[in-house]
Order: sequence, then structure tokens, then C-alpha cells
Amino acid sequence: MTETQLVTELKKGNEKAFRFLIKQYKGKVFNTCYGFIHNKFDADDIAQEVFIEIYNSINNFKAESTLSTWIYRITVNKSLDALRKQKRRNRFNLYDNSDKEIKSIADSNTLNPDEIFESNERISILNSAIDKLPDTQKTTFVLHKYEQLSYKEIAAITGNTLSSVESLMHRAKENLKKHLYKYYRNSL
Repeated sequence: MTETQLVTELKKGNEKAFRFLIKQYKGKVFNTCYGFIHNKFDADDIAQEVFIEIYNSINNFKAESTLSTWIYRITVNKSLDALRKQKRRNRFNLYDNSDKEIKSIADSNTLNPDEIFESNERISILNSAIDKLPDTQKTTFVLHKYEQLSYKEIAAITGNTLSSVESLMHRAKENLKKHLYKYYRNSL
């Protein structure tokens, strides 16, 4: 099914087309949400909200960009909204479930408990540093590093120029270096 056919069927309310869309994009949407939220359960909830938004607003899709770009925009916006809500409620504690999630990521027969703990700690520190980035830098970093999108694709999603995306990525890396340097310098 071509993208044009898919959009046409979605606008008609075709349930089969919507299931096809979910199958095609659920992994990408979830991974992007997780890149912002760092919590499997919250990322899953936001991903569901993204698909509800797609379903409710598909008739507003004007095909001025690709369908995937439009979906990424919705995903980024929903993820950033969720982060803002968490901050407003002072419940912005990313470590609530991170031990369980990180253990499943790092768990391996080849790792001993010390290595697992060290790996979990590094992941938590990195996630914390990413969360300190301004939204524009975080968006660029997450889309490039978690979703492996090109700068050109990120520019289309965010509405920025290619040079702006390159600059945002450079600043994100520099800010991450500063945050991580401060942490490791203080912990030595």
C-alpha cells in the first residue's frame, strides 16, 4: 500500500488501514517516546495517545510532508507535553521504574552483578543529562541517536533548517559533555 493510498483509506475511516499504520509505526513511535520519557510504561501510554491523535486528526493531514514526518511531529509534541506535565506536578522522577527497565536492558548471562549495577548507573546518568537539555536540543538528540534519523529528516520533522539541526545537535553534545563531566568530576 502506498502512502497516498494509506492516507486515503485512513481518511475514509478504514479500520484495516489504521491497523496497518499502527503495525508500521508502533516501534518507531514507542522508541521516540521512550527516548524522551525513559520509562517503558509511560512511553507506551504516550504512544497510544499518538495513535489516538493520528486517528482523530488524519483529516487535517495535508500531505505537505510525508506521513512519517507528520507522525514524528505528533510523537515529539506528545512526548514534550508529557514531560512538561510531569515537571508541573513535581513528579519528574525518572528513576521510579528505571531499575527494573535498565536491569532488563543490561541483564545478561555474561555480566556479573557489579557490571549490571555499573551499566544501570551509567544509563541513569546519561538519561538524567539528556533530560537537562533544552527541548529543541533534546528533540534533535533523541531523533538522531535513538531513532537514527538523518539531520535532513529531523529538519523536516521539526521545521528547522538543516544548519539549525546541525547546530542544535552540536550544542546538545556539548551540553551533554558538560553535564557528564560535572557528574564524573564530582563523583571521583
